[in-house]
This record gives sequence, structure tokens and C-alpha cells, in this order.
Amino acid sequence: MNRSFLILLPFGVAALAGPVVAQDLSPRVDRLEREMRAVQRKVFPGGAGQLVEPQITAPQAPVATPGVPATSAVADLTARVSSLESQLSSLTGQIEQNQYQLRQLQQSFEAYRTSTDAKLAAGVAAPPPVVTDTAPPRDVAAAGDTRDAPPPRIAAPAGDRAAQVAAVAKPSTGDAGEDAYVYGYRLWQAKLYPEAAAALKKMVADYPQHRRASFAQNLLGRAYLDDGKPSLASIAFYDNYKKMPDGERAPDSLLYLGQSLVQLKKPADACKVYDELSDVYGDRMSAAMKADVANARTTAKCK
Repeated sequence: MNRSFLILLPFGVAALAGPVVAQDLSPRVDRLEREMRAVQRKVFPGGAGQLVEPQITAPQAPVATPGVPATSAVADLTARVSSLESQLSSLTGQIEQNQYQLRQLQQSFEAYRTSTDAKLAAGVAAPPPVVTDTAPPRDVAAAGDTRDAPPPRIAAPAGDRAAQVAAVAKPSTGDAGEDAYVYGYRLWQAKLYPEAAAALKKMVADYPQHRRASFAQNLLGRAYLDDGKPSLASIAFYDNYKKMPDGERAPDSLLYLGQSLVQLKKPADACKVYDELSDVYGDRMSAAMKADVANARTTAKCK
């Protein structure tokens, strides 16, 4: 055998090996690129399928100068594979982190829902109103009001909502606005808060110019407050103050508005409401109401 042929044989084999390896790497590169696009479409749905720059990139190859042989096809494909693997690793880490955060949010929400359901099942009630049952509240027994106060709370069969509502007598004095307000008041006394709220809202809508409209709007807020709905209560109280500032229960609505804000964890806003109450109605407040305001400011930790 020719000796020169034996010497050149290894170089020929090496030259042939390059194209063969390149052919083997090409399907891998194509597959990796397809997987990369699929992952990016999932992580970045608004990216329109475009590739993003990897967080970790391979160092740039030096620019070839004239006369220096170019890198082989195998080296180029290896660099592409390394870059794609780095991008896949980065995106996989982002997906795992997002999934972990989602699980944390779901667990937090489940814990909150379980806690809320337990409180509702236990019948947690809102704090009692300032005025007790020992005397008619300001909503009815106003100074100089000679009308008899409504009857005491009515005991109805427990567990039968319809029977409880039916047990509340509807007054009939010939004054439709007065009767509508007193009926709502009696429902509130019976602790039928949703029914009381509906009756009081209807009274205000039907008789907005009646003297008792301010009473009804204020008592509507109290019905929401006693029903554990301070957000709705705050709206009702605020509407009474803004829409009927000269109404007899506008000062009371500001007092209860502050209490609603305290329940909503907004004591600073409650203090501003108490300041407004003192500034606007200071000369109209009774000694009892001034004492209530002082106690409310202490509860809200006003300066």
C-alpha cells in the first residue's frame, strides 16, 4: 500500500466526520428551537411567537479575520445547542416560579375563605349600636317628639323567616310616609335587617320630602351596620348627610358613618368625619350625642 495514502487517511476520515455530525445535530437543533417557541408562547402569550433574548448567553465568538479558516459546522451547531439549552433552562425556571406563586395565592385564598365561612357559620355579629334597647333610640324618640314610640321588639317563631316578618304589624295612621317609616323601624327592631333595609329604602324613594325621610335613611344605614355590612352602611349614612343635610338625622348619620369607617379599618377617615360633625352640627348636638362623639373619637384614637 502506498505510504502517502496511509499518512493522509486520518485527515480524510476527520473531514468526512464533520458533515456526518452536522447532519446528526441538525434535527436536535430544529427540535430544540420548536420546543423553545412552544415554551415562549406559553410564558409570553403576547410575544407573537418571537424568540426573546436569553438571560444567559454564550460568549461571542471572535470575528474571523481574512485568511483565518472559519469554524467548522460542528462547532457552530454546538454553540447553537448550548444557547438553546440555556434559554430553555431560564424559561423553565420562570414557569416553575410562576406556578409556585400561583399555588401560594390559591392557598391564601382558601385560608381566607375558610376563615370567613367559619365566622359566618358562628354568627359573628357587628358591634352593638351606641343606643341600647333600654330607651327608644334617637331615630324615634327625638327631642320634642310627642308621638308614642313603636312597641318593643317582637318575638316571632325562630327559624321561620316568613313567620317572623308576618308577625311585624304594619301601622295605619293615615300618614303613609309615617307608617312606612315606622314599619321599617319595627322590622329593624325585630332584627329582620334585610327586610328592614328594603322597607326603609322604599320609604325614602316614595316620600323623599317627608320629615321621616331623614330618619329612614339614617336607620337604613344602621340596618346595614347591624347586619355586618359596614360598606353599605357608610354609603347610606353619607347619602343622608349629603342629600338631606338639614334633616333631623343628618348629625346622627355622621356619627354612625365614623363608626362604619372604624369597622372598615379606616380610623383616620373616621376622625375627619367626627371633625366635620363637630364643625357643622356642634351647636345642634345634645349633651348625650356629644358624649357619644367623644367616646367614638377615643375608639378611633383621634388626636
